[in-house]
Order: sequence, then C-alpha cells, then structure tokens
Amino acid sequence: MDAELNSLIDAVRAAAAQGRTLRVRGGGSKDFWGQSLTGEVLDTRAYRGIVSYEPSELVVTARCGTPLAELEAALAEKGQCLAFEPPHFGPGATVGGMVAAGLSGPARATAGAVRDYVLGARFINGLGEHLTFGGQVMKNVAGYDVSRLMAGSWGTLGLITEVSLKVLPVAPAEATLMIAGLAQGPALDLLHRWGGQPLPLNASAWVRDTTAQPVADYLFVRLRGAVAAVQSATVKMSADAAALGAQVQTMDNAEAEQDWRASTEQALTFFDTPSPDACLWRLSVPQTAPVLDLPYPTYVEWQGAQRWLWAPASAAVTLRALAQKVGGHATLFRASAAHAATDKAVGVNTPLEPVQQRIQQQLQKQFDPKGVFATGRLHLL
Repeated sequence: MDAELNSLIDAVRAAAAQGRTLRVRGGGSKDFWGQSLTGEVLDTRAYRGIVSYEPSELVVTARCGTPLAELEAALAEKGQCLAFEPPHFGPGATVGGMVAAGLSGPARATAGAVRDYVLGARFINGLGEHLTFGGQVMKNVAGYDVSRLMAGSWGTLGLITEVSLKVLPVAPAEATLMIAGLAQGPALDLLHRWGGQPLPLNASAWVRDTTAQPVADYLFVRLRGAVAAVQSATVKMSADAAALGAQVQTMDNAEAEQDWRASTEQALTFFDTPSPDACLWRLSVPQTAPVLDLPYPTYVEWQGAQRWLWAPASAAVTLRALAQKVGGHATLFRASAAHAATDKAVGVNTPLEPVQQRIQQQLQKQFDPKGVFATGRLHLL
C-alpha cells in the first residue's frame, strides 16, 4: 500500500506547489452535502484495508478507502459494532468519509458521536506532510485532540489516511416499542422522564404519519442492554405510555432493525421529497427544547435533540431564528431537486459567532496554509 499512500502525498504536494485545490472523495455518497464542491477530485478508494483489529481490546484500525460495509462486516463476525451507527447514504461509503462527515445514526444521543470513538488518526495536511495523532487507546489522548478534530471536518483540514476506532460489543438484548397516539409534546416529555431514569434507552424517533386514515402520531423507542434490564424496561415503559392513553406494541426485532436502518439511511417515507422546491433541514437543539412552532412535517430523533423537516430555502431565516432561540442551529442538509444551487445561497450552515469563526479560520490556516483543501464545503455566510 506504500505506492497508493505515496501517490496521495505526491498529489497534495503538487497541488500545494501549483496553487490548485483538491476535493477529497471516497465513495461520493455524501456529495450532496456542503456549500460547494469545487476543486479537483482526489480519490482515496485505492488506499484501503483493515490494518489491525484486536477484538479483545475493542479497537480497529483501517485505511481511509476501506468500504464502510467491509469494516462493519468484519466487526459483526466478532459480535462487535460501531455504536454510533454511521449512515452510508450509498453503497460506496468509506471509512475515511465516515469520519470526515462525522454523521451518526439513531443511537447518537446515548452511545455518542463519531468523534467520541476516534482514538487516533493519520492524515496528510495541506503541505503534503503525513502526520500522526493519538493512538489506539484512550489514555493516549493528550493536549489538543487533533485526531477527533478531523471528525466532521469534511476534508477541509486534510486527507485522513488511517483511523483507529473504539468498537463495542453488540448488546445481548434489544427491543423496540411502537407507541401510537402521543403527540410530539407528550412524547418528548415522556422521553425526558425516561432519560432521567436508569433505563437502557438507546434510540428514539417520533413522527406524524399523514398517510394514515386518520392521521396518527407514533413514537418509537429502542432498548439495548442486558437481557433482564431490557425485559424490565419494556414492562415499565409500556405501562408509562399506556397510562397516557397511548397504544403500545413490541415490534419484531427483524422488522424493527430494518426500520432503524431505514431511519439511519433516510430511506423512510418521511424522507421522500414532498415537493420539487422542498429542502431537507436538520435542526440540532438541546434535548429539552420544546416543540417548535413550525408548519412543516417533522421527524424527531435523539430524544428531541435532532429534528428533521421539509421546508423551502426561503424559510432559512425563520428556522435559524427558532433554533437559535432554544440554543441550537439549523443546517440545510439536502437542497431541493429543482434548484439546489439557488437554495444554497441562503447558506448551508448557520453563521458562526465571531470567536468561533476566528478559531475555525486559524485551524484551517495551520493545517492547510496554501488552501489546498479550501473547497468551500464548510463556507459560512
């Protein structure tokens, strides 16, 4: 693999010397995201493979171009997993892209985010230097945690070549409750009550099914943990929901797994574009934030911390004001199919505060002084 690695290093050095911009790309499954996608594509897929895997130590190291599906399959063989459930958004998703995107699935609120599982990383900075940060154990983290900084950087700080990740055993027991008849407010209240109790609550999702006759509200909660804990929590949580007049059903695990995977991959009916000019917005707010007064269909995850909705780009000011009022922010996650370039003129991300903006600019200057990775993907208006 030395040839493939040297090829990547040489490409970055040449771009730095010639003043060119490079866009790091693995499988391209997340090309839809970001303010812009300028620059020459630098394909990472040739630099692939699992470097080391120690199931007893709960750590795996893989190269950037390794297919994410290949890594997950290797972990599954040993009864282990990536607890943050990263979305693929396509068959070509890679390990490097997973870390660079920093996106997590349904278990994020309890299991943690991608960055929480990054133990160490190697990457090529904007000068073509191959740097190593962190290691393969938690205690190696000291000083400024650069390896975790790469999570969610979207390839704007450097090219991740290799990453070491903490993995976890698959939970011995799992159950998903489907609770019908709870509006968003009561559902959030119930989730917050459960969140303050020693229950194995792993994931949640609330949605209003407008295709049902009559329209129906559903809250889904997933429990994971020891067998006795899951069984006990199932009984208690079912009783709590029933006391509010809701109907509770324990789903078949195989069916529930398909639904949670569809939620992760945005393959549920909710994520079907409702109109040509609708954009998918992601509102990140505190879990305890109240129901937001919005005239748009909403899908609520992470015990209230992540709220998806379909709205036109013209609603940007309103959405961001509402999110900021409760201590959060709004992101234009997917632009409309009709006019993506125009939609993004409102800004994909909520503008940072001046201090945060200065910190980000300084980080980019330190890691990429010649702007090799300045694709504009994280550009903030």
